[in-house]
Formats: sequence, C-alpha cells, structure tokens
Amino acid sequence: MAAKARELKTAGKDIISLSLGEPDFNTPDYIKDAAIQAINDNYNSYSPVDGYADLKEAISLKFKRDNNLDYKPSQIVVSTGAKQSLANITQVLLNPGDEVLLPAPYWVSYSALGILGGATFKEIPSTIENDFKITPEQLEEAISPKTKLIFFNSPNNPSGTVYTEEDYRALAAVLEKYPDIYIVSDEIYEHINYGTPNFSIACIPSMYDRTITVNGLAKAFAMTGWRIGYIGAPEWIAKACTKMQGQITSGTNCIAQRAAITALSEPVSRIDYMVVEFEKRRNMMLELLGEIEGFKLNVPKGAFYIFPDVSAFLGKTIKGHAINTAADFSMLLLEEANVATVSGEDFGAPTCIRISYAASEAQLREAVARIKSVLS
Repeated sequence: MAAKARELKTAGKDIISLSLGEPDFNTPDYIKDAAIQAINDNYNSYSPVDGYADLKEAISLKFKRDNNLDYKPSQIVVSTGAKQSLANITQVLLNPGDEVLLPAPYWVSYSALGILGGATFKEIPSTIENDFKITPEQLEEAISPKTKLIFFNSPNNPSGTVYTEEDYRALAAVLEKYPDIYIVSDEIYEHINYGTPNFSIACIPSMYDRTITVNGLAKAFAMTGWRIGYIGAPEWIAKACTKMQGQITSGTNCIAQRAAITALSEPVSRIDYMVVEFEKRRNMMLELLGEIEGFKLNVPKGAFYIFPDVSAFLGKTIKGHAINTAADFSMLLLEEANVATVSGEDFGAPTCIRISYAASEAQLREAVARIKSVLS
C-alpha cells in the first residue's frame, strides 16, 4: 500500500498516507547532538558485533529502570534494528519441523521470519470484542508437540492492544506446563502507552530463562532510520545471536550506537511530549471514525494505530468496487478517497484495516472527511 501510495503521489494525486508505522516527529535534538559529537570524536571504525560495551551497560540499566529486569551486558546483543534482533532469534532457535505460535493480529514479519527459520506457523485468532487478546484456553489448545516459539507484542502492532500483568500471568500459567517453548516479547512500543503500564513477561520468574525481550529505539525516540534494536536474553541465546550476526552484518552503525547511549540514559520523560500528542490524536480519531456507520472500534491502549473491524462493508459494492476483502476496502479508500491504509489480512485479522495516526491533526481530519464522503 505504501508503494502504491507513492506511485499515485508521483502521478500527481494528493494522497494522505496513514499506512506506515513510523512516528512523524523528528529525532530529539539531544540525541542528534550526541551523534554529531560521536562524529567529531572520530567514531568511524568497526564496532563490536554485539555492540559497544558502554551501550550494553546503558541497555542493562534501562532494562532495570523501565522493566524491572536484570540483564547483564553479556545477555544483551545490539543489532541493526529490532527486525534483525528478531531474525537472529528465529535463525538460532528454529529448525525444520518446529512450529511458531502467533497470537493474532501480529506484525507481518513474524510469520515470514518463522518460515525463514525453517518452521511453520499457527495463528491464534482474537476479535475486537476481546480487545484483540488471546485467552489462556486458546493458548492451551494451540500448543502441540512441535511448538517451539511464541511471539508476544505489547503494545501491539497493528491493534494497539496492551497485555496487562494479569493477562501475562494467566498466559504464563499455561506456558509453565510446557518448558520447551520459548517466548519472544517484542516491546518496541513500550513507551507509547496511554495509562496501562508496560509489563514484561520476563518479569515472571518461571518465564525469565525462556524469554527473549526485544526492544529498540525506532518508535518511542522517532529513530526509525537509525536502525538500533537490542535483546535481553539467556546468555547462551545471546551468544548464539552474536555468532549469527557476526556472519551477516557484524556490528551496528557506530554513530547510531553512540547516540543510543544518550537516548537510553536520559530520563524517559524527555519523550513524553510525543506520547501526549499521540494520545490526543488517538482520541480525536476514535471520535471521528466513530461517526462513520459500519466502523467497529475498540480503544487501543498503546502504539499509534487504530484497527477497526470493517466486516460491515464486506460483500458490498461501493462506487463500482466489489468489496470482498479488507484489501479491497483499503484499495477503495486509496483510489476513491486518496487515503492509504493497510489491510489486516497479513496481520492475521482479515476483517480489519490498520490506520496509523502518526500524521498531523490537519491531515488526519482531512483523511477521515474523505473516507466519510466516499462511504456515505
């Protein structure tokens, strides 16, 4: 959808893109200043494969401060974005015949990374009525002798759902019965939440030695292009990820790493202004979209997405477009309203679309007005 939107923009169409998972803020000046200082200090050589020692120390302190997790620097690996962190994990843990569980909706790369690791994947569905959360009973039913790995992502992309401590403890009670299953906890949106504190599943003692906690700087610090991700994991998994990464990219960009030390060491309150603005936009978008008949909404507690169920439009013909799938609906909005969204099909939610509100208030208001006009 992003590629199609760019194509239409190039052709002169006035496209409002609400399709990308990227903050629309600039990287904070104090982080940019640290990068400039690193350049002036001549950081220009290969960095250690698993990251600079002082960055790993800063990450260790961050885990303790923000997540109440004790990860030594030897348990931490810095990578070229959290996506590489996830790829490392699947490459070192999965073998042909293994199975990966994906609570749906899930970020699209989880299924692809599982396949690249030689595994198959099984979706565990959820609904908007249940706030897009799976239940312990569903988890129990999905587990098979082949299950090796499960992905959790909270706050969630694409739904904005936040799993609470109570939610995770109930799911952990099921996983405790299956000690050979590993957990990947993707917490990239941890700081973009609206009143529900982030809880890391690795804080549950029985889960700590089986969980790989994944994070990065892209979303909360508006640093998507800087490509800094990291994991906290059992030491043997961290060593295996370092070995894998050493044969693919080696160490992460040296300047970005130096800037990351500053980003993670400063008080989290320095990025609160972005979270406040995102929450304001979320509330506005829920109000505006709630005026469109047929959009079924919940209240996302984190990230910067709204994930409406649009099943009311499926099976209809609108402005000559046959709407049989959520992808058809997204294409209708792109071609008739000039608004780019993303179908929920590849997220494991075939009746939903993802709308990013990482855009200006004026753009968001205009986008919803266009959608409303087409659907009316």
